[in-house]
Amino acid sequence: MSTEAKNGLQALLTPEESVVVLIDHQPFQFANLNSHEPSMVVNNVVGLAKAAKVFDVPTVLTTVLEERGGFLLQALQDVFPEQKPIDRTFINTWQDERVVDAVKATGRKKLVIAGLWTEICVAMPAIQAAGEGFEVFVVTDASGGISAEAHDMAVRRMVQAGVVPITWLAVAGEWQRDWAREETVQGMTEVQTQHAGATGVAFAWETQLLASRSRSGV
Repeated sequence: MSTEAKNGLQALLTPEESVVVLIDHQPFQFANLNSHEPSMVVNNVVGLAKAAKVFDVPTVLTTVLEERGGFLLQALQDVFPEQKPIDRTFINTWQDERVVDAVKATGRKKLVIAGLWTEICVAMPAIQAAGEGFEVFVVTDASGGISAEAHDMAVRRMVQAGVVPITWLAVAGEWQRDWAREETVQGMTEVQTQHAGATGVAFAWETQLLASRSRSGV
C-alpha cells in the first residue's frame, strides 16, 4: 500500500505531481453502464481530460480490444487528437507494460484514474498501483459500473486498499488551488462553463453581470 501522506496539504493533488490514466471509455463498455447516467460520465471524463490539458498533466489513454469494443469516445479523443490510445488485451491495465512504462516515464507518483467499469478495469489497476508505491486517486463520477452496487462495492474495496475516491471537479479544483494562478484561469473557466453544470451557468451569469457593470460605468 502507498505510504504517501493521507492528510495535510501534501495529500492534495498538484498538476506537477499528477499523471492521469483514462481507461476504456468505449461504446461496448457504455452499453452496460448502469451505475450512472451514461451522458453524465461522458461529460465528466471529457471535463477531466480538458482540465488535465489546461494544467499540462500527462494523460495516458487506453482501450481494450478496440476492434471489438469500439474506438475511444470521440469527444475524449478530440481532447488529445495526436495521441493514439494504448490498446490492450489485459483486463488489468496495470499488467500492460506499455501503460506502466508511460506512467513511470513521467516521474510522477500521484496517479489519477477513471474508467469503465469501476469494479473491474478501474479497481484492478488502482489496487495494484497503490501496492507499488503510487498514491492513487479514482475519479468516481468519470467512472461507472454495471450496477450501482458494483460501482459502490468497487469504491469501498479500493478505499480499503488505500485508494482515494474523488470527483472530477474536485481534481480540477485541487490543480487550480489558487485563482491567482492566472495562466490557467481562462482554461479552467472554459472547462467549468462547458462541463460543470450549474456552476458553469452561474459563472456565465456572473460574467454577464460584470460585463453589464462595465458597460454602465459602475
